[in-house]
Amino acid sequence: MKILVTGNAGFIGFHTAKRLLERGDSVVGFDSVNGYYDVSVKEARLKILEETAEQTGSEYTFIRGNLADLQSVNACFKQHGIERVINLAAQAGVRYSLENPHSYVESNVIAFTNILEACRYHKVEHLTYASTSSVYGANTKMPFSEHEGANHPLQFYAATKKANEMMAHSYSNLFGLPTTGLRFFTVYGPWGRPDMALFKFTKNIIEDKPIPVFNQGNHTRDFTYVDDIVEGVIRSSDNVAQPNPDWDSDAPDPATSNAPFRIFNIGNNNPVKLSAYIEAIEEALGMKAKKDLLPLQAGDVPDTYADSTELEKAVGYKPNTPVEEGVQRFVDWYRDFYGV
Repeated sequence: MKILVTGNAGFIGFHTAKRLLERGDSVVGFDSVNGYYDVSVKEARLKILEETAEQTGSEYTFIRGNLADLQSVNACFKQHGIERVINLAAQAGVRYSLENPHSYVESNVIAFTNILEACRYHKVEHLTYASTSSVYGANTKMPFSEHEGANHPLQFYAATKKANEMMAHSYSNLFGLPTTGLRFFTVYGPWGRPDMALFKFTKNIIEDKPIPVFNQGNHTRDFTYVDDIVEGVIRSSDNVAQPNPDWDSDAPDPATSNAPFRIFNIGNNNPVKLSAYIEAIEEALGMKAKKDLLPLQAGDVPDTYADSTELEKAVGYKPNTPVEEGVQRFVDWYRDFYGV
């Protein structure tokens, strides 16, 4: 397949592009390589993708550009004959959306519109795109199910990702574009983002600095290892979305449609308390953390817990990497990458 992976210099995009190259797909990567976090990490990922393409003999092209530039997006689709799209580019981060909402409009709304338009006019077979567990917002019924409404996001980042789901549905309905939205649950692992808790905690513990522990460590997260996320992403991309023949407009299912549209959770289905997550980091490092206990942050939800039944039924896969194993792999990568 000729697959466009947007955000391929990013955490999940890098891992996804690498896996596709390893199985022999032709990959076109598209990323602005912006300065939201340490660009050297992104450049190192890009170098590995080039090396992977050389080692596997797979075709790989990288475009350094901004998805908010419609002309650049159209040129990419026209030049490369894109068959499928895996859209993992986004302005990430919950708290940054409180400081710079316009960045989220550009990256998550305008850029996604450009992707939808390009998929429409170039007859792309399937658009698979990243959403987030944050769309569940004020919901407290656990585990979170795609079949329940998710209409009360608690921060602007989540609102833009929920908008992506609605935008995708409109294109599925109007133009028959098959779309699959994937709600990721707290992704972690090697090459993870420096702004995420695992990276910051590991760095601070090694440097003997205190770590900020929000909600006194009492909230839970459905931590999902990056390899499990990638497996779910690629299997979902391979399995083209179809209309749900049983969809009932009198009792509309939010996760499916009479158009070729669907939403899946990708989560470990095993929530872990933040305090236990920190203990796993301490165990992997062989060091104890100094903790700065703080209240729950604005925009954060107390708990997340994924119902992954629909993903498993559709593509035959369920994330299952234990937190202790995943954290150890991250710590090993961190020590190797930074030489500590």
